[in-house]
Amino acid sequence: MTEQTARQKAGELTREQVAEYLRANPDFFIGQDELLRSLTLPHDSGRAISLVERQVHLFREQRDTLRRELVELVSIARHNDRLFEKSKRLLMQVIEARNLQDMAAAIDDSIRGDFGLDAASVLLFSETGQLQSQGALHMVDAAAARERLGSLLEGERAVCGQFRENEREFLFPDRDEPIASVALVPLRHEGLVGVFAVGSCEPGYFDQSMGSLFLSYISDTLSRLLPPMLKRHGTGAPVTDLTAETGQG
Repeated sequence: MTEQTARQKAGELTREQVAEYLRANPDFFIGQDELLRSLTLPHDSGRAISLVERQVHLFREQRDTLRRELVELVSIARHNDRLFEKSKRLLMQVIEARNLQDMAAAIDDSIRGDFGLDAASVLLFSETGQLQSQGALHMVDAAAARERLGSLLEGERAVCGQFRENEREFLFPDRDEPIASVALVPLRHEGLVGVFAVGSCEPGYFDQSMGSLFLSYISDTLSRLLPPMLKRHGTGAPVTDLTAETGQG
């Protein structure tokens, strides 16, 4: 085979064929130090660099990306750990509450003090509404709740967002500074008995992308503790199961 023929055959190789060959033979450059040093690649700076330098550059980029991802994961883990501790403290106080006043105070103090939010509200639905508001705890008319909150009562998971003004006013009554952003989760235990809502005066604080795991833990506990506590203390305002009335569930 002449040199000219060899060059012709070499010229017939496409980039794809070369790339495919190198992928199939990743050890091709072993023992080819001189060839590696002679290969050059364009760099962001405009100068040509060797293949080895390019590989080192890529490895450093991958290392930096992995390091940033690790830092972010550690930050998320620490944030979740703090949320867990705050949720645990709140739930212990709620469980140990001797009466409705203690429970309402524990919820209000924890959400505003420990969690740093602007408002907390627990609305229990009743046909009589005879229980007066006690801190974060409110007994509301079941029909009014259906009218004002509508589709917010239909799901089982937390709903986050800015909500309509009439919904925010219903969830957080008698406030001098209006709530702008809300996270709400229905209280369900063998039926819908109320809602648990937390609010912020900052419009964009809660949005649909936020996780709600810890909020759901709190609401699950409240939905089991509050109805029997109301009955024990003889409020004369039985909790209404809206699911049974609306045919949901």
